[in-house]
Amino acid sequence: MGFGSTETQGNGAAAPRRGAPRILLIIPCFNEEASIGGLLSEITAIGHDYHTLVVDDGSSDATAAVASRSSPVARLAQNLGIGGAVQTGIKYAARHDFDFCVQIDGDGQHDPRAIETLLNAYRKQPSNITIGSRFIDRTGFCSTRMRRAGIRLIVLALNGLFSGGGRITDPTSGMRLMDRTAIAFFAKAYPADFPEPISLAWAMRAGLTIGEVPVEMRARETGSSSIDGLKSASYMIRVLGYILLARLVRAS
Repeated sequence: MGFGSTETQGNGAAAPRRGAPRILLIIPCFNEEASIGGLLSEITAIGHDYHTLVVDDGSSDATAAVASRSSPVARLAQNLGIGGAVQTGIKYAARHDFDFCVQIDGDGQHDPRAIETLLNAYRKQPSNITIGSRFIDRTGFCSTRMRRAGIRLIVLALNGLFSGGGRITDPTSGMRLMDRTAIAFFAKAYPADFPEPISLAWAMRAGLTIGEVPVEMRARETGSSSIDGLKSASYMIRVLGYILLARLVRAS
């Protein structure tokens, strides 16, 4: 499978699509008015022909108003959580026939220049999902010690319980590229709870391929994480339970 996009001929055969692939950046946000404007400005400054969709997950601040100056915005009537926000973007990508979508957080932790790194990795070694990993080169912000320990447990569970798909080092990364196969798969169903690691478990169970590429992430400048402190331990325990459940349930 090459990097170029495809379109279907009348006989059902795939023919190359003319022109560059269409790429949608899905930016889930909850109360990110302080950071979303700067992120969208960074994306514009890169100069690539990316399409963006900011998914405002029921924010109580001016996130939607700030984002709408530079991007289309899908404003959810109530907070669905990161899983519902991301699937909103994936459904949009499927409906509008995008070749790739890239999830990138609205809090500014993900450097949008790394999007090209994900695309280059796909060109060299296509995978249905390509993750931007903090833990390959271990540069930049790599989270707290407690969360890194928990992430290692999740890594062991995913790589130990699921064969094939690819070896994973950063299952909680919120920066990832999905190709048409992954878009179609997740448009049908996407985990509401702990979506980053659980979506990988679902994908591996279904036989999708997963790749990783090193990226450098930045520390959050505004707001706070929803799983800091003691919540980290609860988060990791529950994620491990969901991963085990995903292994025991046969893929549909």
